[in-house]
Amino acid sequence: MHEIISGCRSCGSPHLEPFLSLGETPLANGLLDAEGLEGPEPTYPLDVAFCAECSLVQILATVRPEVIFGEDYPYYSSFSDTVLEHSRKNAERLIASQSLDEDSLVLEIGSNDGYMLQYFVKEGIPVIGIDPAPGPVEAAKEKGISALCAFFGKGMAERLRDEGVRADVVIANNVLAHVADLNGFVEGIRTILKDRGLAVIEVPYVRNLIDFCEFDTIYHEHLCYFSVTALTALFKRHGLTVNHVEHYPIHGGSLRLYVSAQENVAESVFTYIQDERDLSIAELGYYQDFASRVRDITETLVALLRDLKERGNRIAAYGASAKGATLLNFIGAGKDLVEFVVDRNVHKQGRYMPGVHIPIFNPARLLEELPDYVVLLAWNFQEEILQQQADFRSNGCKFIVPIPHPTIL
Repeated sequence: MHEIISGCRSCGSPHLEPFLSLGETPLANGLLDAEGLEGPEPTYPLDVAFCAECSLVQILATVRPEVIFGEDYPYYSSFSDTVLEHSRKNAERLIASQSLDEDSLVLEIGSNDGYMLQYFVKEGIPVIGIDPAPGPVEAAKEKGISALCAFFGKGMAERLRDEGVRADVVIANNVLAHVADLNGFVEGIRTILKDRGLAVIEVPYVRNLIDFCEFDTIYHEHLCYFSVTALTALFKRHGLTVNHVEHYPIHGGSLRLYVSAQENVAESVFTYIQDERDLSIAELGYYQDFASRVRDITETLVALLRDLKERGNRIAAYGASAKGATLLNFIGAGKDLVEFVVDRNVHKQGRYMPGVHIPIFNPARLLEELPDYVVLLAWNFQEEILQQQADFRSNGCKFIVPIPHPTIL
């Protein structure tokens, strides 16, 4: 079901230095049905390491992707208004800057439920989506999107190219971190991209992960955590150049990379690399106190929850997210501390959080039950969720934001 890597996922170096262990955890998106509560639940080691050669941060265990992205994969991007707005702006900007029209082709890897490609389709621009999760692929097709249910890599790219498919724009949002064969994936992008085409790639930024102690974004789907230093080396190996970098607050802090076969490097790239050099991001020392900071945060959170519970308060949680599963399992918070979780995603409602087996309901449950405190597991969508829950908060109920340190709102 899984293997432990012996060399870096990018450069192949055997010099991997572990700096954090989150123990043995279930798959973060492995939500359970009621009948699954009684059976065995697989767990896998969740250990994080730094590559001394190319500076890539990565987990050591690789769970087979077909196990993670199976028939009941529950993540659908379109349930987040924040993601939709972020994607709409990105699409509109690309349409204008690349002069995309009915003769262009936009190909998205990890297209999920069509959350982004729908904005190109509305403008009459041909698209192809590629995603390994059957449910989201069907949802994309219902939006009129041409979508393939498959894992993308060098082989698939070569087959599409041989069929005459070459893309003006390749989009890969929050998918590079999910890929075990990084070099095959990037070579696939180079293969499918037109000679003067543009690849636009978003990844969570490892600097935000470390600086804000976002340890709950570590789970088995996220194999890698990227710096600009590590990314430029990866793409250069395949004849691609990172020409421009932008930072966005989404998902706790993400980089957007503009990559092509043409070299036209903007000042932003040099600035990021210099900043990372000044911070020593390419050195193990930058990561070495991370584990102790994680321990401090989790001990504070557990103490807070236990104190609130002992005082007779009822506690729920918002967001049946992967990061929520990581956090709950690492701190060992089961139904003794958190009564239930709510989530807007209908594909998650009626199921149970992996490992801790807390039931998941529609957010309307909050107003019905009026718990005293709600742990905001999906803290990366804090502004959106707090706005949606204004009525709930008006009853005097409070939210607990766990990251970067437990805070009551």
